[in-house]
Amino acid sequence: MELLIYERKYKENDVILNFTNFYYALNMKHLASDLLDKGLSPKQITNAIEMAIKIANSSDIDTQKHFMPVYSGINQEIIQDCKLSHLGYGLVLMNADPSLSIVGKFQIDVLKEYIHERS
Repeated sequence: MELLIYERKYKENDVILNFTNFYYALNMKHLASDLLDKGLSPKQITNAIEMAIKIANSSDIDTQKHFMPVYSGINQEIIQDCKLSHLGYGLVLMNADPSLSIVGKFQIDVLKEYIHERS
């Protein structure tokens, strides 16, 4: 059974916001909780998301297009999660704990690609 929230009148702004959120969510193929399988702890993921959002904001990137708070079910528990676009996922991974090999490998791959494009 689905939960249905009934409102007699919808505000036009709410309808537009719901549509844009739905549209942006279509391009968010990743979940932050996917990084648990890569060895990151929940605290490391949270810190990396916070840093990624700060970077996006300082770079004038619309965070609504790349980060969306959601809830996920893991091991019969409901957790706070975040849907991520490819850019959002990359920013989170780039700003995660560099002592993890997956983070270091990702950073090296990004740098190699950057150098390759510039040479």
